[in-house]
Amino acid sequence: MSLQSHDAVKNKKHMRRPKKSQAERAQRQKVQKNRLLAMGYPKEKVDKMSPLEIRNKVVRPAEVAKELAAEAAK
Repeated sequence: MSLQSHDAVKNKKHMRRPKKSQAERAQRQKVQKNRLLAMGYPKEKVDKMSPLEIRNKVVRPAEVAKELAAEAAK
């Protein structure tokens, strides 16, 4: 079977992944910020964080819980 008659070649798929838009990025960052606030993180601290810091905290909710517990114990 030649490549010309193969179904995968005929299928019209995107050659590259679509670019992320700024609106989608802003929406993701807003959702991640709200998740961090829902975990109990103070709004004042979240507002001062960079998007990278917020994303890293949202990925590890157990560490956020430990951090909040340690602050509450003080």
